[in-house]
Parts: sequence; C-alpha cells; structure tokens
Amino acid sequence: MSTLELIAGLGNPGREYEATRHNFGFLGIDALLRAWGPLGAASLVSSRKDPFELYKGVAPGPHGPQRIFLLKPLTYMNKSGEAVRRVLDYYNLDAAGLLVLHDELDLPLGRMRLKKGGGNAGHNGLKSIDLHAGTPEYYRLRLGIGKPAGSDGASFVLGRFASAERPLVEEVLQAVCDGVETLARGDFAAAQQICNGFAAELPG
Repeated sequence: MSTLELIAGLGNPGREYEATRHNFGFLGIDALLRAWGPLGAASLVSSRKDPFELYKGVAPGPHGPQRIFLLKPLTYMNKSGEAVRRVLDYYNLDAAGLLVLHDELDLPLGRMRLKKGGGNAGHNGLKSIDLHAGTPEYYRLRLGIGKPAGSDGASFVLGRFASAERPLVEEVLQAVCDGVETLARGDFAAAQQICNGFAAELPG
C-alpha cells in the first residue's frame, strides 16, 4: 500500500463552525496533533496568507519516525481540494499517500470506516478533492455522525455535538489516532480492523 504522507481533515473555518458535526475532520487533526505532540507534530508551517493550516509532523512509520503533513483546509468544505492540491504540489507528495478524515451521515456516531478509493456519496469536500487531486484513489476515514430524526439535515450537520455525545466523540477520536498510527506504520489491513471494528454507543 502507499506510504502515508498527508492527512487532511475536512471542515469549515470560523468560530461558528467550531466543534460541529461537519467539522469532525478538523477534530481528528486536533486529536492527532495532541497524540503526536511528543514526536514533534505541532510544527505549523503555513503562513497567514495560505488558505489552510498545515503542520509538519513526525509520526510512527514502518521503519521508525517519519514525516507526515497534517492539513486543515480553510476554504470552506466545497473547496477543500484547492488546499490539498497546493500542498501536494509544493511538497511533491503523491495523492496515493493522502488520507482524508470527514464526517459521514450514513454511519451512526460511534462508528467509522477506513477505505481507499470509492465514491464521494455526495460529500462536497470529497467531490472537491477528487477534482483537484485528479483521482479518487486516496485513503479516506469516514467518521459517523448519524442522520437527523427530522428532515433538516443541514442544521443537523452544522450543529454542535450534544453534551451527552461528547464523551463518545472523544472515544472515536482516540480510535482515530490508533487507526491512523497503524496506517502510518504501513499496515492497512490492521488499520481497517481497528477503525472498521470500532463500535461505541451512547450510554443508556
């Protein structure tokens, strides 16, 4: 499998979108930065002029610590691919080594799925990345948020996790770190077992 080089977490910029369901990808990047901090993952390398936050990290690799970039596009969800393309080009990275963390309506909160390639299921961030990366053949980790009981999907997606859901979100993020570290070490099958086999639920 391809060596992991760039991890992009999807979300929208601005305080009004902080910690919303649609920003689950951003939360994943934050969790990885905390987990890899002792290895040097908190080095911000973007400038204020860039439409993204980019960190140059050091993560566990198949042959010891390796460089991995962590990216938060700040161009809003439907233009996420623009930031991804700029980073791929500037650092001469292969799109096959890209992992995208994103929210997923079709999975309940507490479940996730890791795969490589596939469709975008109407997700605007993935549509943009497919276009600008020039291929759908990159890793993606789908983070379940569940579907709203009513019909107002937009308000649900752009709403914040309920206080009762936050401990479950933290469980998911810990599993994200475990799965991504395993993928970074080069074991895609084991990473899939960690991510796809993870199942947690709200108490009660």
